[in-house]
Amino acid sequence: MNTRSKVWLATVLAVLCAFIIAALVLPQSFLLSALTDLIEALFLASGVAAFARLAMRSHGRMRLFWSLMVCGLSFWLTYQLLWSYYEIVLRREVPEMFAGDVILFLNLVPMMAAIALRPHVSRNDYAARLGRLDFALLLVWWLYLYALVVIPWQYVVPDATAYDRNLNNAYTVEKLAFLLGLAACWIGTKGYWRRLYLSLFAMSLTYSAGSLVANWAIARKAYYSGSFYDIPLACAMAWLTWIGLRTEAGQPELSSREVSTGYGVWIARCGMIAVFSLPLFAAWTISDAMVPARIRVFRLLATFLAAFIMGVMVFLRQYRLDYELVRMLNYSQESFENLKRLQAQILQSEKLTSIGQLVGGAAHELNNPITAMLGYSDLLMNTRLSPQQQSLAARIGQDVRRTKSLVASLVSFAREGPAAKTPLDLNTLVRTAVKLTQPQWEPLNLIIQSDLAPELPKILGNANQLLQVCLQLIANDIQAMGEEKKFLQLCTAVRGEACLLLIASSHSPSTLVANIEAGNEETAADAQGLSACQGILQEHGGQVSRVKLQDSTVMVRVELPAMPSVLGANSSATAAVLRQARPFA
Repeated sequence: MNTRSKVWLATVLAVLCAFIIAALVLPQSFLLSALTDLIEALFLASGVAAFARLAMRSHGRMRLFWSLMVCGLSFWLTYQLLWSYYEIVLRREVPEMFAGDVILFLNLVPMMAAIALRPHVSRNDYAARLGRLDFALLLVWWLYLYALVVIPWQYVVPDATAYDRNLNNAYTVEKLAFLLGLAACWIGTKGYWRRLYLSLFAMSLTYSAGSLVANWAIARKAYYSGSFYDIPLACAMAWLTWIGLRTEAGQPELSSREVSTGYGVWIARCGMIAVFSLPLFAAWTISDAMVPARIRVFRLLATFLAAFIMGVMVFLRQYRLDYELVRMLNYSQESFENLKRLQAQILQSEKLTSIGQLVGGAAHELNNPITAMLGYSDLLMNTRLSPQQQSLAARIGQDVRRTKSLVASLVSFAREGPAAKTPLDLNTLVRTAVKLTQPQWEPLNLIIQSDLAPELPKILGNANQLLQVCLQLIANDIQAMGEEKKFLQLCTAVRGEACLLLIASSHSPSTLVANIEAGNEETAADAQGLSACQGILQEHGGQVSRVKLQDSTVMVRVELPAMPSVLGANSSATAAVLRQARPFA
């Protein structure tokens, strides 16, 4: 509590002490009555200001809670000002059948709504919407109760004695309901909320007890404004300021107790009880022959009007409930379908994991004989052989290297977990792959043409895995080349947000990128034999495909995403003129 709040509270306490002394010492007089009315109005205005301060500094449901409390206290303050107007300005007694009594009766309804909101527990939007409808239903019921038992004796057939008796009974029932609600919240919470509800309960109990004592004194003609019977009432009004200033304005911690759905069920049941009570009140109205006929007609009309309004509210509540149930059913069905798909994906993942483990083990076992075959083929190439034998030995070495590359790709594909990725230069990978495959294409007298785009953007990937992809693709093309094809072309370029690697074999030089830029791609050819490479490229966000050009050349096309930091500076590289193709030495 800051200094300003302490001064505020000290002022209220000083005024309260002065009032208590005046009530005990001063005799009955107009000055004492005026002083009492003004002090009580001041206490209520101070309480409204203290609670409004909390409402303005809070958010969400807490703001709604404090706003409802401010609304109820404002009704109370309005009634007190009207009472003061009669006694101070008009200098006459408040009428026995005072029209402003309905304001005093209604002041507890927003406060009951505040505690029914239960801001100390977590509630979803759906429960909050239904809670507002239930509160509106109960509010209409309280207004109907007032119109049923109080208003007839005030306007239809005026009777001061019956009016006072019925008003006091209705207000007592309302205060009892409010006290029971505060007691339930006090018992069901702890910490900050327990202290708050206890303070509100003690304040309300003090005021209710003081009201009962004051009514008892009024019935015996012993009450006057400013008497010691007003001391409990003034203490309760001053207590409001203490509650408002002592409470923190921030969002308090929610109650840690588990919230059951029973509360919402009981609120709905109370609403249904309110609806079903209307026929009982109508039956009571018809059977009560002691009241005048005009009052019975008025009560029946009020019952029919309340039944219509509450019936509309019940319809809206049921409509909202049906809508929410349908939405939840659709959500449940969608969740069930997603669960089924997830289960299928998990089974497929387990199968792939088993296959990967099997492939990894088989590839490890194949590495030893393949290494031996590769060594023997190299030794065989270094011996004196006839040209025909030399060609066959080169073909054996080529097939063994192709098999070794395929096994390495399978091992990389079957490896668990993503590999570490770093920025890479695709041109460097291509040059390295060409150098490593030189023993495969050199004996076949092939010409390797390299059309590598300058200033190619970096790609993010694993160097070993992408190098295996390049080796595998080059080996595949060398294996698929016939006797008439002597040119193996490798091109890199940028297209959109991807770096391209184009590989094709032909019987004459061609410009692959120029064909792509000119839109000469014709159809997608069969991508068979690229599954191992495709698995690695998918981990890098890329893809591989075979594209058939209009000149019947089948080209392997690899796309890898360029790094965003350098993509914009190199997007024009796609339209660059290709450099003159030159064979590797």
